[in-house]
Amino acid sequence: MQSNLVSMKQFLIIFAFLFFITPAVISQQGDLLVKHSEKGLYIDHKVAAKESYYAIGRLYNLHPKNLASFNKLDFTKGLQIGQILKVPLSDTNFIQKGNTGAPVYYKVGANEGLMTVSRKHNDVNLASLRAWNNLSGDELKEGKKIVVGFLKGSGFPSVTLKSSPVEPVAKVEEKPEVVSTPEPVKETKTEPKPEVKKAEPAIVKEEPKKVVAESGYFMPHYNQQVRITPVTRTETVTSGIFKTSSGWQDMKYYLLIDKVQPGTIVKIVNPANGSAVYAKVLGEMSGIRQNQGLGIRISNAAAVALDVKEADKFVVQISY
Repeated sequence: MQSNLVSMKQFLIIFAFLFFITPAVISQQGDLLVKHSEKGLYIDHKVAAKESYYAIGRLYNLHPKNLASFNKLDFTKGLQIGQILKVPLSDTNFIQKGNTGAPVYYKVGANEGLMTVSRKHNDVNLASLRAWNNLSGDELKEGKKIVVGFLKGSGFPSVTLKSSPVEPVAKVEEKPEVVSTPEPVKETKTEPKPEVKKAEPAIVKEEPKKVVAESGYFMPHYNQQVRITPVTRTETVTSGIFKTSSGWQDMKYYLLIDKVQPGTIVKIVNPANGSAVYAKVLGEMSGIRQNQGLGIRISNAAAVALDVKEADKFVVQISY
């Protein structure tokens, strides 16, 4: 009977340790404070006992090899307790829309206003910054911590920020404008002059100019991706089209391609006119008979943005 009680106590101690170890690791990190580098935005993480690239990657919703690459570290070697890692903030783990998630803060520097903070953090919407931080204006106090986005890591508590209502501005009663009536002008009769017909200019039809443009919701994400992992592949492929309702209004374009990790942003160029779009990889296309002879498939909205003339197959250049 006594041995059973001892076993039960040991079980409760182990359970309590496992239950509290994860919050303890998270709490030691403190506020998520954004920092800047030539590769993009990041936050610091202090390595705890028994943490690996995989464990930290799961914590921040980030591929472990990207974590090692961002820190210029050898992925095959272990980490040391207390080591400070830079965790990149990308579209896989960092959002700047809505008002729910783990808040990521920025410490305001000298002479910085809300517009400066927005430009330093992916041109985040000014209205969102005001709502998240209960701001009524654009002036900021040096040293103040303000929310610039939310982390999507599974190991962090999610909160919902509710903005306080801004006091309405008192309406100023407008006084009616007094308009003085001018003195009537006496009309003077003048003899009409003979009308001289002007020669009508010849109408020259101008050919419509072809607009070469780069577009797409994922364009800034591609630029950030390239800063972290430079472009390694540029090739010309034959593409097809798949139908989707996305991209017509928000310019979110997608593609299917083999042997490329889902979530990767790919630049697609139409060599016929130089137009380019930026599309996110949804998955692979192997194993489907209809895809034989194709290198990729892009969404129909992306094809329209590229001004593709052929309906079934056409040639594009991709970079990632």
